[in-house]
Amino acid sequence: MGEAEHKEKSPDHVRCYVLGVSDTRTEENDFSGQLVKELLKDNFHKVVGYSILKDDKAKIKTAVKKLAADDRVEVILLTGGTGISPRDVTVEAIEEIFDKKIDGFGQVFRSLSYAEVGPAAILSRATAGVIQRKVVVAMPGALEAVRLAMNDILLPELGHMVFEAGKGS
Repeated sequence: MGEAEHKEKSPDHVRCYVLGVSDTRTEENDFSGQLVKELLKDNFHKVVGYSILKDDKAKIKTAVKKLAADDRVEVILLTGGTGISPRDVTVEAIEEIFDKKIDGFGQVFRSLSYAEVGPAAILSRATAGVIQRKVVVAMPGALEAVRLAMNDILLPELGHMVFEAGKGS
């Protein structure tokens, strides 16, 4: 089955949970999380939940495992914690529990980001993978980085990603 056939069989609308990771943001000033929710809704996807966690590896890992076990959730979209500062632990938390890593997401994100911000793009450790047949994506917390990841990569492929990750279920 080719890409066109996969996309034809892929769902048009998926159920997503948005998880902000930040020591400083709240629901009121988490503009990146708000943008993710808005873009999902504008593209007819369902936001089944939203929350913010502190930059704590154990808490992030526990929350993502719990969300991956939730039948209402098909995609977990994280914002924040993907840089190189000591407090940025999102990548370590989720990559430890990936069943499969989706290397292409980070590669394409950094490539597109380079065109916008130049060499600073190398500081991003944006990543994606599959946990219990659920798609899990970690994006930077910067508003423009989220807009780039959502519009140029994720929104065009979410249904296809969910289809591929859930095969055999």
